[in-house]
Amino acid sequence: MSCIEQMKYKLHLERTTFKDAREYIEKNSDEVYYVDPGYKLFKDYYIIGVPPVAIGVRGTEMLFTYVKPCHGAFVMGIDSTEEITRLRENENEKIKKSLKLGGLKGKADSGPAPTSFADMYKR
Repeated sequence: MSCIEQMKYKLHLERTTFKDAREYIEKNSDEVYYVDPGYKLFKDYYIIGVPPVAIGVRGTEMLFTYVKPCHGAFVMGIDSTEEITRLRENENEKIKKSLKLGGLKGKADSGPAPTSFADMYKR
C-alpha cells in the first residue's frame, strides 16, 4: 500500500471537523455523493468519517475528506476521471437497487412501533 500523500493533490481545508469538511464539499462541488465510512478510493485508501461522508465531483477533480492521525481532517482534491467514473457507477447501482426494493420503504418499516423497551426485544 502506498501513501496518498505521494499522489498529486490539492488541500482545500486543513485541520477541520467532519461537519465543516462535509459542508465545504457540498458547497464547492458540482455533484455530491454520500458514502459509508470505509468506502474504498484509489484501490488502497478507505474513507474515514462520520456518516454521511460526502464525496464531491468538480470537473475532473474529486473532493473528499482525508484523516491524518494526530492532525485532524482535511478536504483533499485529486484529479481522477477513472475514480469519478467508478464512484458514479457504484452510486447508480445503489439507486437502482433501492428502486427495486420499493424506494425508501423496507421490511423494517412494517408493523407498529414498539411502545416500551420490553416490546423492542420481543421481536
